Amino acid sequence: MNVVMIGAGYVGLVSGACFAEFGANVTCVDVDEGKVQALQNGKIPIYEPGLEDLVQRNTEAGRLHFSTHFKEWVGDADLVFIAVGTPTRRGDGHADLKYVYAAATEIARHLQGYTVIVDKSTVPVGTAREVSRIIKATNPNANFDVASNPEFLREGSAINDFMRPDRVILGVESVRAEARLRELYRPLNLIEAPILITNLESAEVTKYAANAFLATKISFINEVAELCEKTGADVHAVAKGMGLDGRIGKKFLHPGPGYGGSCFPKDTQAMIRMARDAGASARIVETVVEVNATQKLRMVSKIEQALGGNVAEKTIAVLGLTFKPETDDMRDAPALTILPALIDRNAVLRAHDPAGMDEAKKELPAGIHYADKIEDTVKGADAVVLLTEWNEYRGLDLARLKSLMKGDVFVDLRNVYEQSLMEAHGFSYCCVGR
Repeated sequence: MNVVMIGAGYVGLVSGACFAEFGANVTCVDVDEGKVQALQNGKIPIYEPGLEDLVQRNTEAGRLHFSTHFKEWVGDADLVFIAVGTPTRRGDGHADLKYVYAAATEIARHLQGYTVIVDKSTVPVGTAREVSRIIKATNPNANFDVASNPEFLREGSAINDFMRPDRVILGVESVRAEARLRELYRPLNLIEAPILITNLESAEVTKYAANAFLATKISFINEVAELCEKTGADVHAVAKGMGLDGRIGKKFLHPGPGYGGSCFPKDTQAMIRMARDAGASARIVETVVEVNATQKLRMVSKIEQALGGNVAEKTIAVLGLTFKPETDDMRDAPALTILPALIDRNAVLRAHDPAGMDEAKKELPAGIHYADKIEDTVKGADAVVLLTEWNEYRGLDLARLKSLMKGDVFVDLRNVYEQSLMEAHGFSYCCVGR
């Protein structure tokens, strides 16, 4: 089966490599010549565990290709996936669909036999029908169907999520399109992965609804954490008590500095706009967004309080910059709110991250010292702030850490450590919700 993936970014590259691993003949097409050339030379533009080996293996096997040319590949494709970016449109919160529609126009020009065009990008309800309209207008003789197949990939575990999904959503309008997509996903039959067939609109809304609900759980437990701090309760005990209820579940009930990344901030904003345009209410999601913004700023106050109410001229060592472990993604990371606020208060910042420092340097203000080693980050620091729970921060040599610091403050915004352990090592320990 010939598959073309329009877009070689995070979703397109991971999906393309995984489809190739399924046995399909996949070509990732991207207009970025530098990116395509790098991929052809075996250089992966994003950090994702296991992706480099997967790409190399399938490239060497002749199942995975990279190109900048639509014409060369689209005509022979059985399925063409649109996996381009849909960033938040500046000024109004809508998902910017210009790349999706540009891809649809270009695809239409090169269609030959029957082809299924699949929206893989996260797109608002109605996008698939607009893609269909664009293709018909551009190429009235085209023989095609449009489908919606939203992705549910978590950065840091995307390959496992693709290979062992908890569900595959297929929004289709014809038996022919459904059959072709089922054939592509046939290897998942061996693990009995659920495949849900819906109409186009249901598939589009499902992606936004799922992400908005997960974001809601995060903001909810962060508000509970503040309540726990003010009443003497332990948010971890509360979260465990909640999570044991099968109707609630334990996942995403982890307090912290707020959500970030490429999905939740963008998708909650897009769902709000989508609801408003449809004349529907989205008050819960609106509040989730507000709570998340407040949580990030609350972390700044927490750091200030831990340092006696003033961070001016204090040296703060920040461990972790990316929005989550196992990625180099800085998009909407809490660090982008917290660190500039500390700089504005005249704090002296040093930072370390296993994978995200190059991206962080592009996004954060000048003046932050980036260290390649944890020891160099914390040496002489008045305080350590653990901001991202990378594995290498979970087992720190606390005695060594304390001996390198000038001060004794440890602000754990991910609740990695226990207070009794930290105090036994001489730290003034501060965490979230305990």
